[in-house]
Amino acid sequence: MTPGPAIDAGVLWTPEAIRERAAAVLARGLDGGLQHFAIDLSRLAAAADLVAAVTRERYPGGLIPLHSRWRHFDAGAHERLAGLDRALQGLPARERARVKIDLVVVSVLLDAGAGPSWAYADAETGMVLRRSEGLAVASLRMFAAGFFSSDRAVPWRADASGLQAVSEDRLAAALQVSPDRSLPGLAGRAALLQELGRALRQRPELFGSCPSRPGFLLDASIARGGPGRIEAADLLYYVLLGLGPIWPGRLVRDGVNLGDVWPHPAAGGTEATAGLVPFHKLSQWLTYSLIEPFGEAGLAVSGVERLTGLAEYRNGGLFLDTGVLAPRHAGVTGQAHRPGDEVVVEWRALTVALLDRLAPLVRQRLGAGDLSLATILEGGTWAAGRRLADERRGGAAPIRIESDGTVM
Repeated sequence: MTPGPAIDAGVLWTPEAIRERAAAVLARGLDGGLQHFAIDLSRLAAAADLVAAVTRERYPGGLIPLHSRWRHFDAGAHERLAGLDRALQGLPARERARVKIDLVVVSVLLDAGAGPSWAYADAETGMVLRRSEGLAVASLRMFAAGFFSSDRAVPWRADASGLQAVSEDRLAAALQVSPDRSLPGLAGRAALLQELGRALRQRPELFGSCPSRPGFLLDASIARGGPGRIEAADLLYYVLLGLGPIWPGRLVRDGVNLGDVWPHPAAGGTEATAGLVPFHKLSQWLTYSLIEPFGEAGLAVSGVERLTGLAEYRNGGLFLDTGVLAPRHAGVTGQAHRPGDEVVVEWRALTVALLDRLAPLVRQRLGAGDLSLATILEGGTWAAGRRLADERRGGAAPIRIESDGTVM
């Protein structure tokens, strides 16, 4: 944890700050001034062609949902969410939404890269699932079994006491981790859930009390927003404010954990925030994933287009594998890096900025000028990046990162 000068953390907690700092890194790269990557914007057309083709294949009817965790629960065309809805049908609408928020929060926090060897055997369907889909289904089954609840009589819940009781050994058993099915960052994920439990207790105005639950963020948002509506940027702010303390090893200024914020010499900015690039990948992924349960409770999330693309290895891999980005030295792909290393921060910043450049080209190819960035991600960039990784490296990311289970 690094002390520093006085800082308004909220300056770095906006989608505009993410875009501004990422664009500054891209601008330096277009001038040839980055240490780790060269940029060839002429290759964006080929990337857009691939993303459009993958989108048409995945959503031939043209109805593309938002990019969110909810897409993964029904992996393999098994309607697991229908089973969840049946289990919750006797509850009031707002409590059903709280339950779904509880589920999606813990599921997103567990989804930080699964590596090439881990897999989950879903006993109810007989399917063996890997990567994000495997983690999603595993978290759904754990949730249904009361893994995150402190009350055996109320299994469909994640509460502070239940989360603080999560241990690495319990998590490993529930996720079916074994010597031949290793999961990177397992200890980090267990610690993250424990810290989530503590953070819930620290913010009763956001997460309630007796018990404290992620789902009460719905009630706080209803109280703070306008009639039946909340801005996506405000929802992201509440997520960052409430979950800020859970992130390990991050920059701390004036006692505030800045979250997914990292230094880079091309970031720009002024005063205390100069040289810092915010990403908030998991927090934005979570914000996208809250939109549907909020909507089911009658609270519409507006301004979703203000949120940015996600700085993770599928989107970033898309640009490397299509030649939009090229490593400047062998160390980029030849050695493993930590999340805070300059090469990783640079790659992630370029990913966010290039997604904004790519989006209009994809809209043009699909003949859908009003297609949101969130649907382009779903259609989309993430799936195209995964496809290239499968074809070229058996699914592995193009850059190796020593994951702590909390960033990528």
